[in-house]
Amino acid sequence: MARVQSPAPWIAAAAAPPRNDDRRPPAAKGRQRPRERLRFGRIPVVQAPPLSRSISLVIFDCDGVLIDSEVISARVLVEEAARDGVALTPAYVRDHFLGRSFPTVAAIIRERFATALPADFEHRYRSRLLARFETDLRLTPGILELIARLRVPFCLATSSSPPRLARSLAITGLDRVFAHRFTASEVARGKPAPDLFLHAAARMGAMPGRCLVIEDSRPGVLAAQAAGMRVGLYAGASHMRGAGLPPDPAVPAFDDWAAFPGLWPDTITEEPRP
Repeated sequence: MARVQSPAPWIAAAAAPPRNDDRRPPAAKGRQRPRERLRFGRIPVVQAPPLSRSISLVIFDCDGVLIDSEVISARVLVEEAARDGVALTPAYVRDHFLGRSFPTVAAIIRERFATALPADFEHRYRSRLLARFETDLRLTPGILELIARLRVPFCLATSSSPPRLARSLAITGLDRVFAHRFTASEVARGKPAPDLFLHAAARMGAMPGRCLVIEDSRPGVLAAQAAGMRVGLYAGASHMRGAGLPPDPAVPAFDDWAAFPGLWPDTITEEPRP
C-alpha cells in the first residue's frame, strides 16, 4: 500500500536566510572549511488568483522526481570536490544543493568554502556524471504507469542544463513521453524564484492557480508556492531515504506514485492512455 507522508516544516517556510546551526560536513585535515553561509532574500510571491478546484496542468521536476538521479549526482560532486580539497558529504549536498542549478552550486561552494574552483571543475563534473548515468540511471518506480493515467496535460521543468536533460531523457526513454520540456536556462532566475514554473505554465497556456507542481526539493517547493501553484513533495527517490519528514499539512508528501491518484483524483482517468 502506498505510504503518504507529510513534509518537514522547511517546505512551507519562506526563503529566509539559513541558520547558523545548520549541519556542516565534517572537516578533513588539509581541506577547506566552509565560512559564513550565503544569504538569500525573500522571493516575491506572485499575486495569482485563488486556486481553482480543478487542475489543468501537472508540472514535474525531473531529477529526483521522474528519474532517480540525485544520489548519483551527489556522489560525483562529492568525489570531484574532494579532488580539489573541498570536503562534502552526500547529506550536505542533499540539504544545501538539491534543486539548484550547477552554476548556483558552484557559487555556493566558492563562497562557503572560501575556495576558487579550478576552471575545469564543471567540465569534469558533467563528464563523469553523464558517464555514470549511462550505467546507473533509472526511472523512479511507477512513474510511467502514473503518466499513462493522467487526463490533463503535463510537462517537465528542471534546473538541469539542456544537454544533461536531453541525455537523461534519452537514457530512460522519457524523451518519447515528454514533448514539453523547460529548463532554468530559459529564465532569468532559477529556483526558488517562481520564474521557471511561471514560464512553463505560460508556454503551456495554463493559469498558475490551476497548475500542480511535483517537486523533491525545498527550492522547488518554494518556487511553486511563490508562483501561486499547488505543490506536492515526491519523497520516493533514493536520496530521500532517511531524510525524515515530520508532519506539516502545507504540502502533501508521498513516497510511491501509486498514492498520487488519491491525492489529486481530478487529474486521473480510469483507463490508461494508449
